[in-house]
Amino acid sequence: MSLLNEIVLPDAYSLIVGCSVSITLLLALIFDACFGEAKKYHYLVGFGYIAQWLEQRLNPDFIAKPIKPIKPIKSNNDDSDVFAEEDLALTSNSSFSASSSKVATGTNQEPKFSIKSALLGGCAWLLMVLPIPLFYWFFLNDFIWYWQLLLDAVVLYLAIGLHSLHQHAMQVYQPLKNNNLVQARHFTGYLVSRDTTALSPQAMSRATVESMLENGHDSVIASLFYYVIGGAPLVILHRFANTLDAMWGYKSARFFSFGYVSARLDDLLGFASAKVCTLLYAIQGSIYGRFKCSVSNAFKQGNQYKSHNGGWVMAAGATVMNVLLGGSASYHGKTISSVSLGVGEQVSLDDIMRSVKLVKVAALLLLLSVFSGQLVAMLLISH
Repeated sequence: MSLLNEIVLPDAYSLIVGCSVSITLLLALIFDACFGEAKKYHYLVGFGYIAQWLEQRLNPDFIAKPIKPIKPIKSNNDDSDVFAEEDLALTSNSSFSASSSKVATGTNQEPKFSIKSALLGGCAWLLMVLPIPLFYWFFLNDFIWYWQLLLDAVVLYLAIGLHSLHQHAMQVYQPLKNNNLVQARHFTGYLVSRDTTALSPQAMSRATVESMLENGHDSVIASLFYYVIGGAPLVILHRFANTLDAMWGYKSARFFSFGYVSARLDDLLGFASAKVCTLLYAIQGSIYGRFKCSVSNAFKQGNQYKSHNGGWVMAAGATVMNVLLGGSASYHGKTISSVSLGVGEQVSLDDIMRSVKLVKVAALLLLLSVFSGQLVAMLLISH
């Protein structure tokens, strides 16, 4: 009792400053819920055009016709150009397995690796990714606390896509519910790079759930995590690196060498955040007694998947939801088989919204964890 009496509760100013990280996370999530992603002049669209321009001038294997990940798409909810969220577990060349679905050449022959092209790709990555985070760190990181908090919150809001994730899920869920398979296949193509022209309702539900769980990490949890450990500059760096992987991380002849550095660095940046996301998913399985199984499946199944980071988060999420993901899918006319992820029943229509809920709760759990940690630290310091 004497110890409790000695603890001095912080005043309002100290509480706000001491919990500034969790307040920034909260504001970013509120901004995202209220405003969604930018309806016009989305910064990633401009970044994508610059990246495409640079790649065309530095990549020795450049082919004039751009491929899907570089092409902006029209959102169903507005007239803005936005980049489709890619199914990175199935489209990243991060694992560089012979059966990777990013073989866009239509043949089984693996392109020849070029050190020169890989070095040029690495230089392009540095030119695209580092300048703005470094500028932010040196010139935009020392304002009065309340302006800094607001600026960081805006940057983090622009990096996360929780509201957008929900919208993309609904674009598939609602047509499927109304038995409009043509429209559902159209919007499923916004989420994944696999062929969608002949997908069944169950296959579209599976593809959407996979995309929600993986992009829940890439576009939500990872950005929140990197803000906690490195502030806004690290958030910007991760978002740019992840975008370049979605554009250059292909095993086609054009990107096999040039995109190598981009894919490997995206793997590296996503390694820690994917483990955090795995735990945030797995914790939600505790009420069903699935926490241990979720972590175990993430380790066993995720390590066998094409994408290490994507495999971990999808295996954990699928186990919590008691569904099976992975399996066979068609890419560029070629059927690719992958390890099954999770355990339980085949994915159904209702699992689409369950996967979105899993991501939302994971974001809230991370917010509560950071707030609790900062609050405990303040109380210990005051003591």
